[in-house]
Amino acid sequence: MDHRTLGRTGMKVSPLCLGAMMLGGWGNRDHDDSVRIIHTGLDAGINFIDTADIYSNGESERIVGKALAGRRDNVVLATKFHAPMGDDVNQRGNSRRWIVQECENSLRRLGTDWIDLYQAHRPDPSCDVDETLSALSDLVHAGKVRAIGSSTFPAEEIVEAQWVAERRGRERFRCEQPPYSILARSIEASVLPTCQRFGMGVIAWSPLNGGWLAGRYRRGEAPPPDSRAARMGGRFDPSRPENDRKHDIVEELSKLAAEVGCSMVQLALAFVLVHPAVTSAIIGPRTMAHLEGQLGAGDVVLGDDVLDRIDALVPPGTNVDPADAGYTPPAVETAWRRRRAGRD
Repeated sequence: MDHRTLGRTGMKVSPLCLGAMMLGGWGNRDHDDSVRIIHTGLDAGINFIDTADIYSNGESERIVGKALAGRRDNVVLATKFHAPMGDDVNQRGNSRRWIVQECENSLRRLGTDWIDLYQAHRPDPSCDVDETLSALSDLVHAGKVRAIGSSTFPAEEIVEAQWVAERRGRERFRCEQPPYSILARSIEASVLPTCQRFGMGVIAWSPLNGGWLAGRYRRGEAPPPDSRAARMGGRFDPSRPENDRKHDIVEELSKLAAEVGCSMVQLALAFVLVHPAVTSAIIGPRTMAHLEGQLGAGDVVLGDDVLDRIDALVPPGTNVDPADAGYTPPAVETAWRRRRAGRD
């Protein structure tokens, strides 16, 4: 498997990053099987693993730690902080108080002395970004973290963080982890060009759009009982207009994949990996079969004619479902932020 440089860090990573979100209580509860999945990925040439503290409330990190026993030196290991990890109001967010504490917790769960890439899982509007970068810089200087990154940050917040780092002498975000797939392309408009401008690596999450681009959901068919649609409902409700549109697109993509001579999963992953800003695509297998079906994606090369047909189905820079953006700024999400308390 060929390797790519993660931004300007000098770290070489595989184009497929093994995401561990579905290893643990949120997906595969069998620790031994989960470890086997990780080992199979490593044996196939993957050297990049991404997890987060919130995944199954720390269980995913513990599974990754088990799998990396004796193999840690050969793996670029990424994890994240931000989401609530307890009832205490300070056990979350991007404050110095929480970052320093949670880094120690993640190191303990992962069974390692250092984290290669430590990422802010989402922006924290309540916290000055300098507070976040200051704490992360101290962790880098202490040797506990090698590089820092963001996840699902809007372009303007990426720019702010870069400027704050330069002006105040902080370590800067070296990588962004956004949602990106054939069905969710909004980051092409500003996030990806911004990352390119600042020399940041990009690790794309949900390249299969929650299973849509694996062909798991078809019009008129009940979702598989083990699928996210069956477990979560909500955004996967087939009566939503956005999902009706996804059904149409998936049917066309299925035909296109057959013409190309690959699976729809491989088509979807190859689409993400062909963008010049993207370093790696995160695959999140729950079973060995899921992993095996995704490993060959790095060998699929899509020509301009195929990419043009994908552009015709989903215009560049757009999301079929706005909810796939992964983050809604508080100014949009909260009504009172848009309304004056009184009248002039």
